[in-house]
Amino acid sequence: MAVRKRSDNRNKADAVSSVLRVDRRFLRETLAGLIRINSVNPSLVPGAPGEAAIARFLAAQLKALDAEIHLHEPAPGRTSVVGIFRGAGDGRSLMLNAHVDTVGVEGMAEPFSARVRSGRIYGRGSYDMKGSLAACLAAAKVLRDAGVKLAGDLLIAAVADEEYASLGTADLLRHYRPEAAIVTEPTHLQLCLAHKGFVWLEVETLGRAAHGSRFDLGVDANLRMGRFLAELEKLEQQLRRRRPHPLVGPPSLHAALLAGGTGLSTYAARSTVKIERRTIPGETVAQVRREIRAILTRLRARDTSFRARMRTLLVREPFEVSRKAAVVRAVESAAAAVLGRRPGVCGQGPWMDAALLAAAGVETVVIGPAGGGAHAAEEWVELDSVEKLAAILAHAAVEYCGRA
Repeated sequence: MAVRKRSDNRNKADAVSSVLRVDRRFLRETLAGLIRINSVNPSLVPGAPGEAAIARFLAAQLKALDAEIHLHEPAPGRTSVVGIFRGAGDGRSLMLNAHVDTVGVEGMAEPFSARVRSGRIYGRGSYDMKGSLAACLAAAKVLRDAGVKLAGDLLIAAVADEEYASLGTADLLRHYRPEAAIVTEPTHLQLCLAHKGFVWLEVETLGRAAHGSRFDLGVDANLRMGRFLAELEKLEQQLRRRRPHPLVGPPSLHAALLAGGTGLSTYAARSTVKIERRTIPGETVAQVRREIRAILTRLRARDTSFRARMRTLLVREPFEVSRKAAVVRAVESAAAAVLGRRPGVCGQGPWMDAALLAAAGVETVVIGPAGGGAHAAEEWVELDSVEKLAAILAHAAVEYCGRA
């Protein structure tokens, strides 16, 4: 019986595919409206407005599309919006996920202009990732305009704080647990099946403060940090020689921030380094910590006066999904129908909210538009790719949720 039901859903999806048309004017006006709203993340830029204003805009847009609106505020002013399009109740539920916060605008001449030139629309967040958000809304409109009633629920999650600590998606997972999700981070319309994770660590070497003339009393924590950094560089080289993951490549690390000392004529009592260790699927936090701990143990064995300590600041797990997963097959089929060819498959280095969803048991895949300039002084998204993404998302919703 289950096999027949899937076959029926496929037939229904094929029957509606020819009538799913993206409203280009709605898509472009919505995207321009999103870009013109300053939603810079205040955790990155103190005093920035955050997501409250863009959440109000999105709530109005979703309400006009007949969605059930839910606002969530995991921290003051850090608002996420969820629009639910209720299905008939006998299909699978699907979330379309996009973040609404952006990085800062320093160095940008016209960060909120939404200027269109040569098929591109420019502005902060156009590529990362307001183009994707506009595509999610346009996909819902496609289904509504075509009179398509889904069997399962379709959720559009416009989330806060992905650019810093992912408060938005983490909070939504306490309220919603769809069976699958499509995270619409930019991928140039390829299927992203894996991305790296990261571990932020701090290592502190300890010395003894003394006047710069008192070599007999002072112990220089900065020089001791130099010993650690020399060993850390060896580990970094080893990591890049390890067997790479087929989609995301090898693991890596870098010494991101260094601090030590209080004055030119004072021996440094403490020296710290903050490390970012990029992990690949299959690696664990325990493994990462063991590697750093091994360095400290070796240095202590060479010099019993060497003192240091380590702490973990933040962990974000890597992500990987099977190409055989139902949501992957649905998106791949939808993309093939829209593009006229099978989409490429890729992995990505940057971390995404996909990992949080997958860790919560939500089958997840990533696909998004083409463009460039994420976090740069000039950012754009290709409008044709946003339109194609909207069509892919609409087809995928029918394919995955089924038609009532």
